[in-house]
Amino acid sequence: MGMPLELNTMIVTKGSEKRVRDNIFQVEKKGYRLYPLDIPLNIHKTKNGECIGTAIVRKVEMEQEKTIVTYELTKLHSTN
Repeated sequence: MGMPLELNTMIVTKGSEKRVRDNIFQVEKKGYRLYPLDIPLNIHKTKNGECIGTAIVRKVEMEQEKTIVTYELTKLHSTN
Protein backbone atom coordinates (compact mmCIF):
# COMPACT_ATOMS: atom_id res chain seq x y z
CA MET A 1 0.00 0.00 0.00
CA GLY A 2 1.49 3.33 -1.06
CA MET A 3 1.17 6.83 0.29
CA PRO A 4 -0.34 9.33 -2.17
CA LEU A 5 2.07 12.23 -2.70
CA GLU A 6 1.65 15.25 -4.92
CA LEU A 7 4.59 17.32 -6.24
CA ASN A 8 3.79 21.04 -6.50
CA THR A 9 5.75 23.70 -8.38
CA MET A 10 3.56 26.66 -7.42
CA ILE A 11 1.77 27.73 -4.25
CA VAL A 12 -2.03 27.93 -4.50
CA THR A 13 -3.51 29.65 -1.45
CA LYS A 14 -7.26 29.81 -2.20
CA GLY A 15 -7.19 32.80 0.18
CA SER A 16 -6.44 30.61 3.21
CA GLU A 17 -2.88 31.79 3.90
CA LYS A 18 -2.08 33.05 7.39
CA ARG A 19 0.63 35.55 8.25
CA VAL A 20 3.06 34.16 10.84
CA ARG A 21 5.21 37.30 11.05
CA ASP A 22 6.55 39.98 8.69
CA ASN A 23 6.69 38.33 5.24
CA ILE A 24 6.38 34.73 6.52
CA PHE A 25 3.10 32.96 5.73
CA GLN A 26 1.62 29.48 6.18
CA VAL A 27 -0.98 27.65 4.18
CA GLU A 28 -2.51 24.28 5.08
CA LYS A 29 -3.31 21.84 2.28
CA LYS A 30 -5.22 18.54 2.33
CA GLY A 31 -3.15 15.45 1.57
CA TYR A 32 0.59 15.01 1.33
CA ARG A 33 2.34 17.53 -0.92
CA LEU A 34 5.98 18.12 -1.67
CA TYR A 35 7.37 21.55 -2.61
CA PRO A 36 10.89 22.52 -3.68
CA LEU A 37 12.71 24.41 -0.92
CA ASP A 38 14.79 27.58 -1.15
CA ILE A 39 13.91 28.48 -4.74
CA PRO A 40 11.37 31.09 -5.95
CA LEU A 41 7.88 29.76 -6.73
CA ASN A 42 4.86 31.60 -8.10
CA ILE A 43 1.90 32.21 -5.80
CA HIS A 44 -1.66 31.94 -7.13
CA LYS A 45 -5.02 32.42 -5.37
CA THR A 46 -6.51 29.69 -7.60
CA LYS A 47 -4.89 26.98 -9.70
CA ASN A 48 -5.72 28.66 -13.02
CA GLY A 49 -5.65 32.21 -11.69
CA GLU A 50 -3.15 34.97 -12.30
CA CYS A 51 0.22 34.92 -10.51
CA ILE A 52 -0.03 37.31 -7.54
CA GLY A 53 3.55 37.08 -6.30
CA THR A 54 6.69 35.09 -5.67
CA ALA A 55 7.73 33.20 -2.55
CA ILE A 56 10.41 30.86 -1.26
CA VAL A 57 9.25 27.77 0.62
CA ARG A 58 11.17 27.56 3.89
CA LYS A 59 9.49 24.55 5.54
CA VAL A 60 7.10 21.72 4.63
CA GLU A 61 5.41 19.70 7.39
CA MET A 62 3.36 16.59 6.58
CA GLU A 63 1.23 14.71 9.10
CA GLN A 64 -2.28 13.34 9.54
CA GLU A 65 -3.06 13.58 5.81
CA LYS A 66 -2.31 17.30 5.60
CA THR A 67 0.62 19.48 4.62
CA ILE A 68 1.58 22.82 6.17
CA VAL A 69 3.72 25.00 3.91
CA THR A 70 5.70 27.87 5.45
CA TYR A 71 6.91 30.36 2.86
CA GLU A 72 8.56 33.76 2.67
CA LEU A 73 6.87 36.26 0.40
CA THR A 74 9.57 37.89 -1.71
CA LYS A 75 7.51 39.81 -4.28
CA LEU A 76 3.86 40.86 -4.40
CA HIS A 77 2.29 41.72 -7.76
CA SER A 78 -1.22 42.49 -6.50
CA THR A 79 -2.96 42.99 -3.16
CA ASN A 80 -6.30 41.62 -4.42
